[in-house]
Amino acid sequence: MQGNFFVIDKRVLPEVYEKVVKAKKLLKEGKVKEVTEATRLAGVSRSVYYKYRDFVFEFSESPKGQKATFNIMIIDGTGVLSTILNYISSVGGSILTINQGIPLNGYAYVSLTIDMSNLNGDIKTLVGDLSKLDRVEKVEFIAME
Repeated sequence: MQGNFFVIDKRVLPEVYEKVVKAKKLLKEGKVKEVTEATRLAGVSRSVYYKYRDFVFEFSESPKGQKATFNIMIIDGTGVLSTILNYISSVGGSILTINQGIPLNGYAYVSLTIDMSNLNGDIKTLVGDLSKLDRVEKVEFIAME
């Protein structure tokens, strides 16, 4: 897996991380349309926003469980998606959404959102195990709610 993850109280981190999350939230909620406006309102530079946007996520706890989103690049073939879904189910994950793109040049991209509340293990293990499945080229953890 690319990197390690921690849950850290924001009071011990530089304020810039919280500002990046605020800018991302403004964009996600549609309150602003452009990164320039989001960063201005959040009080962070565009360069800092771009540097950290893919690495800083807001963490929230939900009584319905934790949801995590992953992007997976697969080699196109019969049963590849089924193998991925069966594995996730076997370790206690519950698929909430699936979006698979049309295969191009022998590869397809799959975006999955998984309810992790009953998962046996952690995200790092899940990503590592998914990466080892036949015809899975790349697994990226995108976000967690």
